[in-house]
Amino acid sequence: MLIAAIAAFCILLFVVAILAPRISQQMERGGKKPLGMGARGASKAPGPLGRWFSKPFSKSSKAVGKSGSKGRETRDKLPL
Repeated sequence: MLIAAIAAFCILLFVVAILAPRISQQMERGGKKPLGMGARGASKAPGPLGRWFSKPFSKSSKAVGKSGSKGRETRDKLPL
């Protein structure tokens, strides 16, 4: 369920980044904030569990950032 929500948000962010690059930056920050909070909370687990529990959140945050930047990069390449 979480994976589908992250994938849907990344697709939405990519489309918004193509149509409105400045708004997409705000959306990207809004999407990264809860993922960062989840990663920080999960990393407090003892030992290697902290790294393992926080990894899905950090990977999802990286995916959100990449989809926004790739959408803005695609917008720059379009002949508009």
